[in-house]
Amino acid sequence: MAKRDFYEVLGVAKGVSKDDLKKAYRKLAMQYHPDKNPGDKAAEDKFKEAAEAYEVLSDDQKRAAYDRYGHAGVGSSASGGYNPRSAEDVFSQFNDIFGDSGFGDFFGGGGGRGRRRQQGQRGSDLRISLKLTLEEIATGVEKHIKLTHQVGCDVCGGSGAEDATNVKICPTCNGMGEIRQQAGGGFFQQIVVSTCPTCQGDGRIITKNCKKCHGKGRVEAEDEVTFKVPAGVSEGMSLNVKGRGNAGLRGGPAGDLLIQIQEQASEDFERDGDNLIHGLFINFSDAALGTSVEVPSLQGKVRFKISPGTQAGKVVRLKGKGLPNINGYGTGDLLVQINVWTPQHLSSEEKAILEKLRNSKNFHPNPTQAERSFFSKMRDFFGN
Repeated sequence: MAKRDFYEVLGVAKGVSKDDLKKAYRKLAMQYHPDKNPGDKAAEDKFKEAAEAYEVLSDDQKRAAYDRYGHAGVGSSASGGYNPRSAEDVFSQFNDIFGDSGFGDFFGGGGGRGRRRQQGQRGSDLRISLKLTLEEIATGVEKHIKLTHQVGCDVCGGSGAEDATNVKICPTCNGMGEIRQQAGGGFFQQIVVSTCPTCQGDGRIITKNCKKCHGKGRVEAEDEVTFKVPAGVSEGMSLNVKGRGNAGLRGGPAGDLLIQIQEQASEDFERDGDNLIHGLFINFSDAALGTSVEVPSLQGKVRFKISPGTQAGKVVRLKGKGLPNINGYGTGDLLVQINVWTPQHLSSEEKAILEKLRNSKNFHPNPTQAERSFFSKMRDFFGN
């Protein structure tokens, strides 16, 4: 089933402000929360769908990518589709909306207040550029690249401790990583949450560090990453390979690998969206008499006929010979722009032949009204 538009999911317009976006999400989350709809699978699905939509649209970079490319632009996984974080990860972004409401029970977190903090610190995302040819873009491609980045320590398993006996639950926060204090009085009481000063928010205390990683739980190493690039990507689009960025500190989750697409210049084609443009040069005789020509395409050579009397600048559209649409909406065309080559060096014999034709009636320009509108046709073809 096709994924619904994120703005439609939240019931907002495309230019919605962040405040109104948050209000719309809160309303839906309250409406479809599983605690209010026990056993209702449809409500549960709508709750998750709204969370995913808010996660993307509340992030400026993801929102810009989604507005430009749709679902394909907000994080293609190794298999080429959108791969959102787990429901618990998504929910953790919305504490500013729901506060200590206990929504964590739905995600198996133990009910917000009693839940232990996730160990370690998330690793940073890793950004790289990937150059692709139009041939690779046309079919999609699997890439294998080597990266030097932070990976989990193989000695301590990422914990940062020399062994399990050197890891203790923080006695100050009891492993939660944060301290909660009640402020105010009477009817207006408030819970103030702050990072635990003893463990610095980790929830654990390491009494003896791992000798290899010195307590960080990660080391620098070379790693090979394999991922698939879907057909139809374009310049500037970003793909997301989840969990293949830098490893987290002391067992924290790894960041993501963010891959920015760059298109290599082609000798044969220029790209215009899903369409490709190819410039074809023919001589005057072929333009006047007609001929059969062969042009390159991403699928191989294509032969077609040029009609007698073809004018310079005419564009022939070869259907379906362009690039596939990233969202699956068909395939673009190959636009062949015909250029009539004027020779710059002529022999005496060639000059004599042309002199005889110079004053011939059929050699006097006499364009029709349709031919006079050539430039407006060019605007239609190329979108200018």
